[in-house]
Amino acid sequence: MKDEYVKLKEDFASKKTVKQYLTFEQAQQNPVKVDWTSFKPIAPTFTGTKQFLDVPLADIAQYIDWGPFFIAWELHGKFPAILSDKVVGKEATKLYNDANELLKKIIDEKWLTPQGVIGFWPAEKTAPDTVQLKNGEQTVNLDFLRQQIKKAADQPNISLADFIQPASSANKPFADYLGAFTVTIKGIEPHLERFIQSHDDYNKIMLQVLADRLVEAFAEYLHERVRKEFWGYATDEHLSNEDLISEKYSGIRPAPGYPACPDHTEKFKLFDLLGGQAATGITLTESLAMYPASSVSGWYFAHPQSQYFGIGKIQKDQVEDYAKRKGMSIDEVERWLRPVLEYEA
Repeated sequence: MKDEYVKLKEDFASKKTVKQYLTFEQAQQNPVKVDWTSFKPIAPTFTGTKQFLDVPLADIAQYIDWGPFFIAWELHGKFPAILSDKVVGKEATKLYNDANELLKKIIDEKWLTPQGVIGFWPAEKTAPDTVQLKNGEQTVNLDFLRQQIKKAADQPNISLADFIQPASSANKPFADYLGAFTVTIKGIEPHLERFIQSHDDYNKIMLQVLADRLVEAFAEYLHERVRKEFWGYATDEHLSNEDLISEKYSGIRPAPGYPACPDHTEKFKLFDLLGGQAATGITLTESLAMYPASSVSGWYFAHPQSQYFGIGKIQKDQVEDYAKRKGMSIDEVERWLRPVLEYEA
């Protein structure tokens, strides 16, 4: 068995497409081009944090993206067209009707409780891939990664830090802002246990999938309020739910552990800024997964050029720089970033 898997690994490695990479220094010299001289950051309506404990589930449910709901049941197709699909339409319609019936019960009987926190802090870029936040009398460094793959001549090697105003171009310290959020759906355990005890696997899975859809909808709901109300940089926004699903809004909410910022350890800073477990209602496991499982966290960027992207693979020179910035050993950084390493650690 061991020999077989060594051979599989070698065969896979030999088939890898040979890609060209820049040195980390070269990548840093090719950031997103932003005209900071004409940029005027919009201040949020408050700095610090704000907790949300009483948002009605019915309001959140209006923001549900049903596409991933069907994927969870291994039915693939665009919603709502999937409901009339010649092959899976009948089964998809049954699932959709069952889901809405259970969703109504969840809302009417208050099975689940949403809990969210948002926060905003003055920010400035202090190094090519480091953003410093001012949190009261303290400062917090957020460390980001940068794309290293060689691009076409007019394409930047993006880092999330590119979307925060550099200290050198601002007319005052901490002239820009950066936000963060967590959302979670609590209270699922007794209802899951009831379905387990009655051997009702169908409704157990249905409840878990709906809780996941609700927490993503909660993130969408809060982000809309942030853009239009709490940060207010898009007060005249008028988007349909389909537009929101298609991410046609201004600004982004990338999550630590996802393609634009694949390092889960930055969650420590995010959760500390938002008040930890007491404020968020979320526990971080030793692998930095979130509990309850139906939880989402991330950063808020408001710059109009900010965009979602993937870091892709990175080389050892960036890992060494990142480890130095974070005060971690290279071995520890490699352990957390293993999925994005271009080399064999």
